[in-house]
Amino acid sequence: MDFFVTIAILAALLGGAGSCFGQAAIEGTVELPKGHFVPVENERYEIVSKAGVLATDPPRAVVYLAGNFSRSERLPHRTVTQKELAFIPGLLAIEVGTKVQFPNEDDTYHNIFSYSPTKRFDLGRYPPEEHPVPSVVFDKPGLVTLRCDIHEHMRGLILVLQTPYFTITDGKGHFRLTNLPAGRHVLKAWINSRKTVEHPVELKNGASLQANLP
Repeated sequence: MDFFVTIAILAALLGGAGSCFGQAAIEGTVELPKGHFVPVENERYEIVSKAGVLATDPPRAVVYLAGNFSRSERLPHRTVTQKELAFIPGLLAIEVGTKVQFPNEDDTYHNIFSYSPTKRFDLGRYPPEEHPVPSVVFDKPGLVTLRCDIHEHMRGLILVLQTPYFTITDGKGHFRLTNLPAGRHVLKAWINSRKTVEHPVELKNGASLQANLP
């Protein structure tokens, strides 16, 4: 057999073997504040304010892997819909540089704005089914509070993260992160606007780690 053909076959076999191991994963539970559980099919996030602290109701956490990661090459556009005088979802986690659209599906005008230092903007008042759909690119990490100057009770949160590895827990605090890079990192869980907990983790290629955050 030709020498170069042999090398190519060996490289393919080694590459295939390596790919069987895949990347690392983390699964576990975040201890959430006491609240009621809503089944997935009926799940709807709302934002409440207690003593100046913004959080989801029912409680949820954003779990993410912090580290020096490269930004994703292609970022999907995300959507926060205005429907039944609420932001849906009420909590959205995105990567820095993501474009978020704000369609109006109510039979009334809305005006979405933010005074948050992370991203200040005002989309102005616009009617249902406005085209093109108003949108904003979130180019700095941090927490953004969404509001409507017509409907003062409306609140929404966007957590802009400098990592491509994140998820939102279910109502019982369960989460799973997959396709993670091996190495030493910090696992964080955003609980509310004033509380983020963290835990150091060491990930091994192809292995799944169990991690619970208090």
